[in-house]
Amino acid sequence: MKNLRLKAARAAMDLSQQALAEKVGVSRQTINAIESGDYNPTINLCVAICRALDKTLDEIFWEDK
Repeated sequence: MKNLRLKAARAAMDLSQQALAEKVGVSRQTINAIESGDYNPTINLCVAICRALDKTLDEIFWEDK
């Protein structure tokens, strides 16, 4: 499932995939794969992304059914 909330939060902070990747210590391809729904990040990476975007885990990663 695509993570449009991650993409929207990143865009709202005017961060490229590359800039976010550098902030959290992964590759741009990893951020792209998470946004595309092709990769399930570890909880540690989820927390790092949320901290970088000033969001909670629920706001970025919780799936509404």
